[in-house]
Amino acid sequence: MTASTASPPLDTRAIWVIAIPAMVTNVATALIGIGDMWIVGRLGDAPTQGAVDIGARLFAVLFTVMNFLKTGTTGLVAQAGTRLGADEQAAVLLRGLLVGLAIAAILLLVKPLLLPLALDALGATGEVREAAGVYADIRYWSAPAVMANFAAIGFLVGQRRMRTVLLVEVAYNLLNVSLGLWFVLELEWGIAGIGWSSLIAEFAKLAALSAILLSGAKGKALIARARSGGIAKLAELRPFLSVNRDLFLRTLVLVIALAGLTRLSAERGAVVLAANGIMYQLFVFTALLLDGFENAAQVLNGERAGAHDRSGFVAYVRAILLRGIAVAAVVALGFALFADPILASFAATEAVRIQAQDLGPWLIVIPFLGLAGFVLDGVYVGASWTQRLFVTMVGAALVYAVALWLSWPLGSHGLWLSFSLFLVVRAALQLAFMPSLLNRHFGRSGT
Repeated sequence: MTASTASPPLDTRAIWVIAIPAMVTNVATALIGIGDMWIVGRLGDAPTQGAVDIGARLFAVLFTVMNFLKTGTTGLVAQAGTRLGADEQAAVLLRGLLVGLAIAAILLLVKPLLLPLALDALGATGEVREAAGVYADIRYWSAPAVMANFAAIGFLVGQRRMRTVLLVEVAYNLLNVSLGLWFVLELEWGIAGIGWSSLIAEFAKLAALSAILLSGAKGKALIARARSGGIAKLAELRPFLSVNRDLFLRTLVLVIALAGLTRLSAERGAVVLAANGIMYQLFVFTALLLDGFENAAQVLNGERAGAHDRSGFVAYVRAILLRGIAVAAVVALGFALFADPILASFAATEAVRIQAQDLGPWLIVIPFLGLAGFVLDGVYVGASWTQRLFVTMVGAALVYAVALWLSWPLGSHGLWLSFSLFLVVRAALQLAFMPSLLNRHFGRSGT
């Protein structure tokens, strides 16, 4: 395939139009984990706070690993918009919903076996295990809503309907946090209240998204496409499944790497587990904020890939990276000024506060180390270079595993040093593969 000879002018405003609502949306999403840690911190019990971290990581494995339904749908919808139009975009959504609900059915079927194994794998024992089990048993039943919501949000992002996504996500997270405060602090349900708030909010989000997607002319077109059939045919599903298989495996490797932080923290006791749990939630906050640029890359580079516009594709990669670096600097400055009081506000005990504040400098470094990988994830997804994306994740994970082994004597600092190296190696591999992927997709420059 050769690159097109004409490229539309670079629309830098579009980067912010997509990235800023995505940032706000992602920050609102981060409030779930951060809010849960803060609410439980008011109970003054380190094992319970550690149990929330265990539960959050468990659902990172069970649910967030399925986030490929969102990212894969976004990239395919963006590409379809420049090649095949609204009918194919609707078909992508319907395939995403079909696959997502099938996954949810399997998860619910294996729940009696999978849930205890997952808690064991994360190293939960004693009081932490008991509390985490209560939380996880409730939240697990949100699986159907979670999977359907991934596909629906991916569809809306791929169509650049970022304001709609923003409103839904902010309302969802406000509901989640509000219910958590009420259930835990007012009704005194303890950690079970956190589980119920997540479950109720997820199904409320599904109801809102369903109303949005089925309203108006676009809703009628979506229903008509569903009635036309063919969505479940293997030939129609194969491209969707191929992209999402690679994204699933890539995300699984990432989640296992993140779960390693929890497992190794749990082996050092409840205080270290709680401190690293707070650090992890703040890392997630940082990552989700900077992921606004990943969303911009998914959409804008996906559109340029669909149009076979090499020069526009490369220009957007550079423009998005530069703007991402500027925002990463702002985030790092914020942590440099306020990390200590932020960490102290989350700590359930004085011992947890001391441990967490000792790790605070990593919050300043990580935004810069992670930014390139976040943006390039979006570039690769938008262009459907998902097989190579999986390879880069595996390579980084192998380096990460070796680093964890070598840095064990350094304690929690060794964990965060290893994780920082993981972020750097991932981005380096993505950059190394980029020239050959550009030539394969667009043809060599000047051809």
